[in-house]
Amino acid sequence: MAETASRPLNLALQGGGAHGAFTWGVLDRLLQEPDLKFTAISGTSAGAMNAVVMAEGLLEGGHEQARERLEQFWMGVSEAASLMSPFRRTPLQRITDSWGLSSSVLYEASLAFTRVFSPYEFNPFGYNPLKQALEKLVDFEKVRRQRRIKLFINTTHVRTGALRCWREDELTVDMVLASACLPWLFQTPVIDGEGYWDGGYVANPAIEPLIRHTRTDDVLIVQLNPIVRNVLPRSSFDIQDRLNEITFNSSLLTELRFIAERNRLIEGGDLTSNQYRRIHLHMIHGDQELGAFPPSTKLLAESHFLIKLRDLGREAAAQWLESDGHKLGRRSSFDYRRIVAQMSEEAEGAADAPAAAGEAG
Repeated sequence: MAETASRPLNLALQGGGAHGAFTWGVLDRLLQEPDLKFTAISGTSAGAMNAVVMAEGLLEGGHEQARERLEQFWMGVSEAASLMSPFRRTPLQRITDSWGLSSSVLYEASLAFTRVFSPYEFNPFGYNPLKQALEKLVDFEKVRRQRRIKLFINTTHVRTGALRCWREDELTVDMVLASACLPWLFQTPVIDGEGYWDGGYVANPAIEPLIRHTRTDDVLIVQLNPIVRNVLPRSSFDIQDRLNEITFNSSLLTELRFIAERNRLIEGGDLTSNQYRRIHLHMIHGDQELGAFPPSTKLLAESHFLIKLRDLGREAAAQWLESDGHKLGRRSSFDYRRIVAQMSEEAEGAADAPAAAGEAG
């Protein structure tokens, strides 16, 4: 019996706090496809943690081991949160199965506290439970030595505001923690004398390194931050959460614009195929599923909630495999050009507005 040809695939994993458990579910389902070969992973924040834990599992024992490692990591996160996290639902919210934290006095008090006191004041020893969870599961020395899978862990360089993308051959636990460092919640990781924050501020995630450093044409983006929210935020917390979502999506939308333009130039013959190649973009997103949860749930790490997100991610991945999996290696499976066109139309409308107002006056 002939072996099934492998389908190479690069992964681009967004960050989104506890919503990264949705990505866990996506990966869990993809890892059940034996012919999928994961060439490289670019990850930011929770996406970086999923990337490193998955890579460890693949190196240790293949697809099934990667699934086990991801489950161990997320259940470890839940266990740590149950002991220490102030971001919890009230008893009434548990009874009514309500997920939003914005009505929780403890949640509001905790956030207000972090606006007044820095993590250097309320956490002077820099304790971060994620460090223990990662070090327990990931042999970083093994990750650095291997050449099987490329990793791109995205961080924001505090001093310059630029992207710093860490590679697998230099990776340490502090680099992964930096990718998920919300500076109002955690002390800033310092690496070689420089501070780094959450990579979502500048790349959520970075796609270009996947194109530049691999020969794999297919990139699957797992998106966690809804591009559109139809409810106008009114509370101070909801306003801040929506600002964060917009900020953390802006770099992804910019990269989609660049890829769309490059693909257009290749198709039109303005760029030669000898120097550039057409990239096939794919996306599994949680816009509808995750958009139904308040943004505050990105800080909710209860095991019941994480498992719910995992199951939603598994379902989304199963639907994508059924409807679009056959397009791998052939063409893109989502209309990224429409997203780019919509961005351009809105930008042009905003630019024309002042002139139109002046004419009307």
